[in-house]
Amino acid sequence: MNMPATKIEVETAKPASAAAPVVAMTPKRPPRSETYARMAREPAVRVIPPLVVVALLMLIWELVCRRAGSALPPPSKVFKDTKELILDPFFDHGGIDKGLFWHLSASLQRVALGYSLSAIAGIALGVLVGQSVWAMRGLDPLFQVLRTIPPLAWLPLSLAAFRDGQPSAIFVIFITSVWPIIINTAVGIRNIPQDYRNVAAVVQLNPLEFFAKIMIPAAAPYIFTGLRIGIGLSWLAIVAAEMLIGGVGIGFFIWDAWNSSHISEIILALFYVGIIGFVLDRLIAGAGKIVTRGTALN
Repeated sequence: MNMPATKIEVETAKPASAAAPVVAMTPKRPPRSETYARMAREPAVRVIPPLVVVALLMLIWELVCRRAGSALPPPSKVFKDTKELILDPFFDHGGIDKGLFWHLSASLQRVALGYSLSAIAGIALGVLVGQSVWAMRGLDPLFQVLRTIPPLAWLPLSLAAFRDGQPSAIFVIFITSVWPIIINTAVGIRNIPQDYRNVAAVVQLNPLEFFAKIMIPAAAPYIFTGLRIGIGLSWLAIVAAEMLIGGVGIGFFIWDAWNSSHISEIILALFYVGIIGFVLDRLIAGAGKIVTRGTALN
């Protein structure tokens, strides 16, 4: 019986150099529409809810204050009465007859000077109190007493001392905002981990190197917490102080509008005060995130 011939195929092994190339599998990219949607969703989640709440409050305000005999004007009347101030904030007719830009600018200049002085003094005193037990025992009770004095209670004393409204307002800003900076800085210094101090002793850092490389970076989250509280108190203090010292400033603008029975102008000024206060807080918080990168900002 004849068997059919079978063809045997012999496959020789290929050298390693001739092996098939390995193809790297790249992950499939999502469509651009999904990427753009995700990018738009993140800010929308932050912006839309506050806008909805503000719109509802404005609607309620409009409905409540539109009734006859209402003590406050509705938003529509506020806009109508202050339209010129909104559209032209840069006018200057001399004296105190200026646009809101100049009033806000004068207030911000006072805040910048007074707050800068309080930041320098507050951090220095906070480091001293936090680092020295004797300084803490001697100064901390004094600080705790002085910080409870209301800001405007300092104004008559400062006017008697400086005999001028400008330095008096700056002093009120300083004395109001310095306390939270001192207290938070001192707490941050006292909470420096002992391991950091041990490492500084091992590498034999001098006091200046220890201050710059260990103390300030470790206490930075606490320091910026105090700075954020301080900037808010500074802005509150200047508005209150300017109501009494007069001159150009948003506080005096509010008081002058009250004396002239311009309620709509007061509401507009309060809106600007709130927005600028929020921006100042965000600026300090942003600076804190940059400086304290890698650590949690309290």
